[in-house]
This record gives sequence, C-alpha cells and structure tokens, in this order.
Amino acid sequence: MNQLSEDGQTRAADGKDGAARTRRRASLPIGVYLLLLTAVILIPALAFSIVLLQRSNEAQQEVTMTLAEATAGSIAATVDRELSSMLTTLRVLSTASSLAEADFGDFHYRSQTALRGTQDHLIVLDGDMRQVINTRVPFGTPLPHTADPEPVRAAFESGEPLVSDVFVGSLSQRWVFNVILPWQLQGSPIALVLTKNAEDLAAALASRNLRGGWNAALIDRANVVVSSSYISSDVGRDFFLAASMPTEDARMRQRVTHEGETYQTITAQSQMSDWRVVLWAPTAIIEQPMRRSMRTFLLGGLAMILIGAAGVLLVAHQVARPVRRLARDARMLGAGEMVEATDYPVTEIRSVSEALEQAGRERQKAESEIRFLMREVAHRSKNQLTVVSSIAKQTARNAASFDDFQDSFQKRVQGLARSTDLLIEGGVAGVELLALLKAQIEPFRPDQNGRLAMDGPLVRLSNQAAQTMGLAFHELATNAAKYGAFAGRTGNLDVSWHLTQDDIELVWRERVETLTDGGRERGFGTEVIERMVGGTLDATIERTLHADGIEYRFTIPRAKVMPGGDD
Repeated sequence: MNQLSEDGQTRAADGKDGAARTRRRASLPIGVYLLLLTAVILIPALAFSIVLLQRSNEAQQEVTMTLAEATAGSIAATVDRELSSMLTTLRVLSTASSLAEADFGDFHYRSQTALRGTQDHLIVLDGDMRQVINTRVPFGTPLPHTADPEPVRAAFESGEPLVSDVFVGSLSQRWVFNVILPWQLQGSPIALVLTKNAEDLAAALASRNLRGGWNAALIDRANVVVSSSYISSDVGRDFFLAASMPTEDARMRQRVTHEGETYQTITAQSQMSDWRVVLWAPTAIIEQPMRRSMRTFLLGGLAMILIGAAGVLLVAHQVARPVRRLARDARMLGAGEMVEATDYPVTEIRSVSEALEQAGRERQKAESEIRFLMREVAHRSKNQLTVVSSIAKQTARNAASFDDFQDSFQKRVQGLARSTDLLIEGGVAGVELLALLKAQIEPFRPDQNGRLAMDGPLVRLSNQAAQTMGLAFHELATNAAKYGAFAGRTGNLDVSWHLTQDDIELVWRERVETLTDGGRERGFGTEVIERMVGGTLDATIERTLHADGIEYRFTIPRAKVMPGGDD
C-alpha cells in the first residue's frame, strides 16, 4: 500500500515537473512580445494606408482619364472648327461673280488673294475630275486629274459637302486632305475643293500639351494617321493600334493589347469628317506613378518596421536587463538575503525593486517577530505545562478514585484549552473578560433563558491573567453546575464587574432555592481560586455564603491583568 502511494506521489511530482517544463518552454522573451505588439500596431496601419493609397491612385487615374477624355473631345472640336472654317471659306468663294461668269483666271486670282496667309489652297474640279484651277500653281499651268476622285463622286451623288481621307496630292506630293463642296456652274456640276496639308493639323494636337505618357493621333475613316503628336512621320501610315480597336465598339475608353504591350485608349469622334481623335498611352506608363507611390510607401513602411524593430529591441534590452536583476534580487530574497532598491529608468520596474526591498525589510521584521513568538510560545508552553502539572497534582489530591480524577482532570484541561483558544485569537491585544467568562460558563449553562446574566464594561486581560482567571471561572462554573445556580431547574447566576481607578471589582453571585451541603464546603475549586487568583494576581477574594446562594467578590489590581502588565 505504501509502495502504491509512493508511486502515485512520484507520478504526481513528475506531472507537475512536466507542466512546469511545458510552461518554461512556452515562455518567450519580452522582446518577442514587444515585436508582436509593434506588428499589431504597424501592420493594420500599413494595410489601411495601402488601401487608402490604392483608392487615392484610382481616384487620380480617374481624374487623369476624365481629363484625357476632355482633351480628346477638345481636339475633335478643334478639328471640326477647322473643317467648318474651310467649308465656310468655300461657301464664301462660291459666291464670287467671276466664278458665276466662268472667268477662272479672275477667280484664281481672287481665291489666291483670299487664301494668302493660310495653308489652304483652292481647287476647282469639273465633272470629269480634271483640275480646272489650283492655287498652288499659277493660272494656266497644265493640271492633272485629281489624285482622290472617290470623295468627289460621293459629294456629287449626295449633293452635300464632304471631307476626304488623307492622300498624296498629285502636285504637292505631300499628304493632304480635301473639303469638297459640290456646285453647279451654268448647269454643269463642278466641285470647289479646299485642300490642306495634313501636317498643318499637328498644331491642333500639339497645343494640348499632353503629359503623363499620353499621345494623340487623328486618324481618318481608313485608320490612316492624319496627324500625330507622337512622331510626325506617322502621317499617312496606318494607326498602329487600329487593328486592336474594334470599329464597332463605340466606347470612349478601351484597353487594347498590341505586340504584348497593353495600351489605354480614349476615342473622340469628329462630327464633320467621321475622323477619330485617339489619345493613347502605355498602361505601364499610366500606372507608373501608382507603382512608384506604392513602391515608395512599401519601402517607407519597411523602413518604419525596421526602425520600430530596432527601437523595440533597444527597449527590450533596457527592460530585460533590469528584469534579470529583479529576478536575481528575488532569488536573494528567497534565500533570506537583504536586497536594496535600484534606481531603474523604468518607473514600474523601480517600483518592483522598491517593493522587493520593502519585502526584504518586512521579512526580516517578520522573522524577528517569529523568533520572538517562538520564544513566547516556548515560555507559555512551559507555563502551560506548569499549570497542567499543578492541576494534575491538585486534582489527584482531592480525587476519590481514578475515574473521578480522570473526569475532573479532563474537564479542567478542557477549560484551560478554551482559555488558550481565546489567547490565540486575541494575540498581543489580550483577551476580553466577557469572552473569557462566556467560554468557561457556556458549557455549564442551562438551556432556559434568563438564568445567566453578565454585565460590565469592556476589559482586556493579559495572557497570563486570562489563563489564571479562566481556571478560576471554570472551577466556579463547575461548582455552580454541581451544587449552585445551575444544579437544579431553578437558580440563576449574575456576574458583574466595574472598574475603579486602580482595581477591577468582579462579583460572582449565585442564587438558589435550596443551598446544598456541597455548596457550603471549601474544595479544590476554592483552593484554585485563592492560590492562583489570589496569589498570582495579588487579588483580594471575599467568599460570602448567603441563605439563597454563594457570592464571590474579587478585587484585582488593574496593573496585574491589563495587557502589557506582568506575565
């Protein structure tokens, strides 16, 4: 059985050791917790900042796209104004009297004069697409057929003005376009054509001051470049993104891919020519500010994290070193050594150090008190043994038999034990007289109410006086139970006391209907009272036997019984 118990204790100890080792393994340095705290603070803030930065960049991109749309629309409006101005010029020239009279020499002169200072030139075509006059050359110079007859035929058929696509002029040998006004001259169809070099429209694109990687191109119905802000030599070439831009898609914004690279395009339509203004930019260039901002932010965030980590490690070092010193002081305190407070830079750690020093002082004080109490316990134990020995001798001297001795001795020791309990509860403050009386009388008190009365002021007794008077009260209560106030069904006990300047006067008065012989005799109780109370406490004791009961009157010097008096 003992072996099983030892095995169980061993397993329990091993379990505790294992749990302790688990707790030790689970512990982490303070620097780790500070780093985690830094991460908890910084990471959500950085994530939130990234979201805000992303939203800001998206808003900026939206603003940029809106401005680009406005720019494309503005360029298209400028082109329309230019074409409208050319058509207005044609309408004005068509009203010349020399044209109505078919005086082409005069009409050539007047048209050349009217167009001086502009980049426009007037051409008159007959129904066979032959050039009648061309202000690019002097009148009478042999002229070829028009190099782009299809738009002229379309204008003859519709009877409405028309803008051609770009083509290479037969005389200028440059890329040009025509604004065509169909007209009737003396019943025969002719066409008044205002021709313009395509490169002259570049000013409409360059004046927009495009930035941020944006470029503009004006393309005709055949997707040929009329004018470009990117490379002027692109005029007359197919627009490089045209194949990637579905013509049936009328959306203003498009994202297209060409040769593996993505472009953002914005398209605006010319109302007079059906030409398109296309603003385009590589997506990488458009998103470059966002990526640059994001990269700068991430690098800055990384720098913040590194700086924070360095600061955390520095703080952790500054905190861990005092904590290790505190642990050393705690071990010294546990070993019983005195520790001194250290002026640490951290207020809380300094408070702990001061608390350890205070705990050390209090421990020394407590140890001193414990040693004093141990001496006191030893002293009182000797006194108790002396009292018990005296009780044994006196009980044996008056006992008629061993059973009588055993019963009396046990009850007196129990009375002493009750007094001792009160001594322990009271400590150095002493024992209240009322509590001492209750502890000794209560075991003998009858159940009927009104048979016990105790009255007096608050009085505290020293420990030695409480032991002595407790034995006396026990003897008096025992006698009252055997022969006096508590022996029959009637009778009562009144205990009262009061203080004078030097003494405590206590009266023990029993009242009975019939006084028994035992109540008249002087026995062991009387000897205990007279020897212990009278001799030890220098008390004056008066014993009076009345017809209805016995009375004890004690006059005890206060100096002998008050706490701090003679023990």
